[in-house]
Amino acid sequence: MSKKVLVYALTILTLVGLLLVLRGIKFGQFAAMGAAGAAFVPPPDTVTAAAVVEDSWDNSILATGSFAAVQGVTIGAEVPGKVDKILFTAGAVVAAGEPLVQLDISTETAQLRAAEAAAELARLNLDRARALRSQNTNSAAELDIAEAQSKQAAASADSLRAVIAKKTIRAPFAGRLGIRLVNVGQILKDGEAIVTLQTLDPIFVNFSVPQQRLGQLAVGAAVRVTSDALPGESTDGKITAIAPEIDPVTRNVRVQATLANKAEHFRPGMFASVAVVLPATGKSLVIPATAVLYAPYGDSVFVIEDKKNEKSGAMEKILRQQFIRLGAARGDFVTVTQGLKLGDQVVTTGAFKLRPGGAVVIDNRLAPDAKLSPRPENK
Repeated sequence: MSKKVLVYALTILTLVGLLLVLRGIKFGQFAAMGAAGAAFVPPPDTVTAAAVVEDSWDNSILATGSFAAVQGVTIGAEVPGKVDKILFTAGAVVAAGEPLVQLDISTETAQLRAAEAAAELARLNLDRARALRSQNTNSAAELDIAEAQSKQAAASADSLRAVIAKKTIRAPFAGRLGIRLVNVGQILKDGEAIVTLQTLDPIFVNFSVPQQRLGQLAVGAAVRVTSDALPGESTDGKITAIAPEIDPVTRNVRVQATLANKAEHFRPGMFASVAVVLPATGKSLVIPATAVLYAPYGDSVFVIEDKKNEKSGAMEKILRQQFIRLGAARGDFVTVTQGLKLGDQVVTTGAFKLRPGGAVVIDNRLAPDAKLSPRPENK
């Protein structure tokens, strides 16, 4: 029995020794891992950056609008009738009063001849009645009847002349015609459309601006208008009307400007970009809009600063989160009124994934090309 106990004891001691050795090895490994983790320095993030610059922008109010004709109408038939002649060419320029369409007037012309004959007879009867009355050979009542009949016959003839005149449809004002909507022989109803007519020079551009900018607007203020019809060019005009009421839904005020359109590049209904020119302001600090981290508690940017690494002694680029106050925006840029100074380097892309105090490396090879007037390609 004593020999078996001895074997068991030696076995247990051997196992305990092995466990202690393994425990020592693991503790050594964990200590090495801890030391490596404490000494680990994360690699610097690669970012794009831009310097805070000073620039002077035109002070303006930007808006979108649409062109509208100074005078525009869809010409229609005032009285029913059959189209006898079409006297215009679609798209042509016409003068005020120029005939456009002649409706059939054969029936009215025949009726007018009869009415003129009746009016002439009534006039002759009136002359005889007046002569007889001067000789006291007829009564005053008979003269009154003759006068009434003469006036009634003349009115009937005038009514037919008015109908005939209305069947010659004329341009109410000078302008350019649209597409013809009728054909010869077509029977027109009251008000049926024949052709559109627009005055294109000058032309209106209607737009809206926020109510807080109302105090900066005035009739006669200059505007610059750009459109896809003239890419890369702007046309100057002036504000000619400001609506007296504010839209209760959008809280915007409607504004109308007038500009020359001699070449007729602009047409009613076209989209327009409008800039109301305001008095010039001084220079402002400008940064790309992509650098800004927008947040409810305040907007901020990451400023890149050169600092010495306390361990290695090397100079590194370290991030500092800086809260700023923004001003006006234009294109891909915004102005900064508070929080930055001229020459500061700010991160322009990927700021949402960075942290204050982190090290970075600047690589602007893939930096976005920020522009004051960006025009994305239509792909």
